[in-house]
Amino acid sequence: MTDTRRRVKVYTLNEDRQWDDRGTGHVSSGYVERLKGMSLLVRAESDGSLLLESKINPNTAYQKQQDTLIVWSEAENYDLALSFQEKAGCDEIWEKICQVQGKDPSVDITQDLVDESEEERFDDMSSPGLELPSCELSRLEEIAELVASSLPSPLRREKLALALENEGYIKKLLELFHVCEDLENIEGLHHLYEIIKGIFLLNRTALFEVMFSEECIMDVIGCLEYDPALSQPRKHREFLTKTAKFKEVIPISDPELKQKIHQTYRVQYIQDMVLPTPSVFEENMLSTLHSFIFFNKVEIVGMLQEDEKFLTDLFAQLTDEATDEEKRQELVNFLKEFCAFSQTLQPQNRDAFFKTLSNMGILPALEVILGMDDTQVRSAATDIFSYLVEYNPSMVREFVMQEAQQNDDVSKKLTEQKITSKDILLINLIIEHMICDTDPELGGAVQLMGLLRTLVDPENMLATANKTEKTEFLGFFYKHCMHVLTAPLLANTTEDKPSKDDFQTAQLLALVLELLTFCVEHHTYHIKNYIINKDILRRVLVLMASKHAFLALCALRFKRKIIGLKDEFYNRYIMKSFLFEPVVKAFLNNGSRYNLMNSAIIEMFEFIRVEDIKSLTAHVIENYWKALEDVDYVQTFKGLKLRFEQQRERQDNPKLDSMRSILRNHRYRRDARTLEDEEEMWFNTDEDDMEDGEAVMSPSDKAKNDDDIMDPISKFMERKKLKESEEKEVLLKTNLSGRQSPSFKLSLSSGTKTNLTSQSSANLPGSPGSPGSPGSPGSPGSVPKSTSQTAAITTKGGLVGLVDYPDDDEDDDEDEDKEDTLPLSKKAKFES
Repeated sequence: MTDTRRRVKVYTLNEDRQWDDRGTGHVSSGYVERLKGMSLLVRAESDGSLLLESKINPNTAYQKQQDTLIVWSEAENYDLALSFQEKAGCDEIWEKICQVQGKDPSVDITQDLVDESEEERFDDMSSPGLELPSCELSRLEEIAELVASSLPSPLRREKLALALENEGYIKKLLELFHVCEDLENIEGLHHLYEIIKGIFLLNRTALFEVMFSEECIMDVIGCLEYDPALSQPRKHREFLTKTAKFKEVIPISDPELKQKIHQTYRVQYIQDMVLPTPSVFEENMLSTLHSFIFFNKVEIVGMLQEDEKFLTDLFAQLTDEATDEEKRQELVNFLKEFCAFSQTLQPQNRDAFFKTLSNMGILPALEVILGMDDTQVRSAATDIFSYLVEYNPSMVREFVMQEAQQNDDVSKKLTEQKITSKDILLINLIIEHMICDTDPELGGAVQLMGLLRTLVDPENMLATANKTEKTEFLGFFYKHCMHVLTAPLLANTTEDKPSKDDFQTAQLLALVLELLTFCVEHHTYHIKNYIINKDILRRVLVLMASKHAFLALCALRFKRKIIGLKDEFYNRYIMKSFLFEPVVKAFLNNGSRYNLMNSAIIEMFEFIRVEDIKSLTAHVIENYWKALEDVDYVQTFKGLKLRFEQQRERQDNPKLDSMRSILRNHRYRRDARTLEDEEEMWFNTDEDDMEDGEAVMSPSDKAKNDDDIMDPISKFMERKKLKESEEKEVLLKTNLSGRQSPSFKLSLSSGTKTNLTSQSSANLPGSPGSPGSPGSPGSPGSVPKSTSQTAAITTKGGLVGLVDYPDDDEDDDEDEDKEDTLPLSKKAKFES
């Protein structure tokens, strides 16, 4: 058998009962050794890969639909379809299938015997065919029972469908429908309802083509109005003929196209409104009806797309200033429905569809429509714009950049002629519509914000050898559009609190902040330069004073995103402008309430502490410690203070910092096996074998001069004590006013302490009562060497460099606990 190649598209039916396109290729039939039988093969026309390899099983039911479709099921929930470009190709493959199964190619469905019991199969095979009762009024009940009894059996369904086709039975039934209506025979109308419903469940394309023909479809709908479960019949025909009107906004010259549009609308109405909701068992019986509608829509879009005169007239009238508002609204609604139909197309065809619309000038047309005052027209135009952005954002970006370039060229010429240009860019129109949305819930603004987010998302931007879309578009956006987006934010934050704080304004500003936060996360120097040059963060933090908690949290989230970048340019900007001030103020005003605001602010400071952002740590402690020192239900602020002290110690004593680095490197670079050997020796060492006060040390440590180590520590402790006593005196005289501290007055609650002198001296390293301070009994130089070693090792504040390594606080705490229980000699050994 020779292979005959034909161009086809392969479809599979997904879980939502929608057809998914699997690709375009050429189909052939031939013997496949692996499958041990004749098979259908489809190879992709792009790369020759195998799209489909399906054995033609003798018992599989294949259906031929609409002359160019072959549909079958390979498993319980796996339906396949081949859509042929030419009828001749479909007929040839159909003959191959029928030849393998031993069927007559004139049938539109092959028999399926899989679900038949042996007894049923024998009975049905022995009977020549199904004989239908004569189509008379008195036998309607008998006909209804016959249809109902045939549905459970696939073979009986097939025979019933063939009988209905061959005898022209459906048209006879519809003649009886007119008789029953004229006689008001309700019982007969109820029987006709059951019969027509059963014919739908036969799932037969040939029957659908008869039922959905121009002369029959309204009578079929009429039969389905008389549901026995309802006390009164429905009025579907009245709705379709009187209420639903077909508006031909642009004359359609092709009668076939016009008839296809009418048919698709009515069949869709039958599926959605007329037929009862199918049961679980009936749902798969309507798959052919779904396919009928799907392929009708594909045909309609294809026929309209090929009619260049139709599309040219459409866009010409859309952009013509002489077109009246009602007509323009109809044109926009048609274009919206046209784009919605295109969603049924496979990706390749959808690509060609939008390319055609682009060539016809859909984006300039949308720009004209969006500039109009009619809200309904603008809403429909927004939906069309969303289809374009979601499908191909690069196409939209390319258009707006070209538009901006043209506007710049025109503006230069007009400037030379001293004329002002008033052209508004398409993307700025979108931003303005978002800002000016009149809906109290801002439904349209939310949709537009999502589209803008898609347009500025670098993830879907293209990069080629010659140009980078990200660089070009973001440069354009920050130059021409960002000032429009931030206008409502800047207008509302000119003072210390929002000038307008109603719910709708707060919602709008929250949307703007969401988009700006996205920009901070995904853009680099563009947004950084804009924020710093325009002082955006300071204006955003004014919203921390809003009465709407969600808006204040949006502002905080924006700052948190900036801090999360750990960028020193941002950090210097924050410190220079004292931009922690509104955050601290909001934290204090929140009081003791345990809410999202409280947690979010603490999390931000905790991030600074954990990530050890030194510049921000110093800034916070130097300027805001007095306001935050009494917050003790979390250790975040005390941890920040500890970080700050460690930084200051390093600055004051570089030699100590260098020694800490050496010890840290020694600690972390030792081989694991060496460490185990040393620990073994340490545990096996008898304390009595050691001299008083002498620690067992490694040879490398013994080589160090003890005086070199202890001398800088003693000097450091003396300086620390002097410095802290001076700080106490300064803090007694100063408050948070003045430029060296933040320029605001903190309104503390009655339970908040404002005097730092109440801080316990036991918490201050190097205080007179702390071990190891110069004036304490255990200070170096006042006792024998062994005592000085004890003081040096056990001192937490005075020797913070020896045990408090940066980013290792938890380990230090564990080490300190161990030291409290270890003998002196083992402590020395462990420290080494």
